[in-house]
Formats: sequence, C-alpha cells, structure tokens
Amino acid sequence: MRVIVFGATGMIGHGALRACLLDQEVTEVLAVVRSPLDVAHPKLRQIIHADFTDFGPIQDQLQGLDACFYCLGISAVGRNEDEYTRVTHDYTLAAAHALHTASPDLTFCYVSGEGTDPTGKSRQMWARVKGRTENELGAMDMTAYMFRPGYVQPVDGAVSRTPFYRGAHRVIGRLYPLLRRVCPRYVTTTQAVGRAMLAVTRTEGTSPTVLRNGDINHLTLGRSPGHSAAA
Repeated sequence: MRVIVFGATGMIGHGALRACLLDQEVTEVLAVVRSPLDVAHPKLRQIIHADFTDFGPIQDQLQGLDACFYCLGISAVGRNEDEYTRVTHDYTLAAAHALHTASPDLTFCYVSGEGTDPTGKSRQMWARVKGRTENELGAMDMTAYMFRPGYVQPVDGAVSRTPFYRGAHRVIGRLYPLLRRVCPRYVTTTQAVGRAMLAVTRTEGTSPTVLRNGDINHLTLGRSPGHSAAA
C-alpha cells in the first residue's frame, strides 16, 4: 500500500506518519511538506511543495496511491475566517481534487475535530468551516472518512505547535492512563489516530464515514466501530 500524508510536521500528522512507517503493509509513504522533515526512513519520500492551492506541478507524483491521510491544519485562535478557510477548506479540497484525478481509487482520511458542524449553524467559526469541508469531501466521488477526535494525547514524540495545548497535554498526560480506563470514548492518542486511519482503509467500506474517539480506539483494538458514531 502506498500512502500520502499531509501535515506530517503537526501533532496528529506525526502519529499518522509513524503508523505508516511501522506498518508492514505500507510499502511507500509520501510526505508533502514545505520544508524537509528531520526524518529518514527507507519507505519515506518527501515532496517539497510550496503552493497548497495548486498541485499541478507535482500531479504526476500523485499517481498510484492507495490512501491519503490529511492531517494539515491550524488553530483558529487569533485568525479571521478568510485565513482559516484558506488553510482548512481551500488547501484540503485542492489536495483532494488533485489526488482524486491522479489516483481515483484512493481512500481519503480527513482530520476534522469533535464539535464540527456540517449544518453551518454553529456560532463557532472553525466548526462551520470544518463542516463545510467535510460536506464537500463527502460529495466527491471517492471513499472519504472524517476523523473527529476530541481530546488527543500526544505520544511517541508528537508535540502540538500550539503553546496552550502543549501545556494542557503536560498536565492531562499525567492523568491519561486513568482517563483511558474511565472514559475511553472521549480520549485517544496520536498513535491510535494513525493506526485507525490505516485500519479504515482495510474495512472495505464497513466503517462509518465519521469517526470519533470511541471509534478510533475500537479500530486500534481490531474491533468494528459502532454505527452510532456515524453522522
């Protein structure tokens, strides 16, 4: 299996990239980045690309792919709707269309977030933008899964770029083993998200198209996620 990863420098992208590199069924991993990753691995090939609204210059390198793990994103804190939409919606759809053209049978996994609103009625700007993005991905003629993780604990060296989240992870990380036992439907890890992305590519369409923390954790245990998680 050949996988392409967007956002490999981010916290969840780190988990997705690591899961792919460790998985024996993944033969090649392409990471689309603006600057080189400080990672070396026989499976890894990095594609340096600057304009995430236009993938024409690298279109020929997007052929023959089996899955895309789209983990690219930014925090909405301190950003206006236009700026946030450009990165969250425009970049995502540009990548999806380019990939669908080059690899029409590809499975697209999009990292959204708990609280995403596909109805467009939320007062939260980020929830509306992510909801619109989910809707347009779902309307495309391709297999697409929307990952809506809630609390995600970074592991295996993953680190959030947002200072507030880094502080929260340090504090909550001490309680995570207890939280995982008491409320496993509400917490997960970067490792689990990466493994769950790989898992849905092998479910042959039996997984719900929207996956939350409980579904993610079930997939990493080799269980089928509950259809109640679908939206």
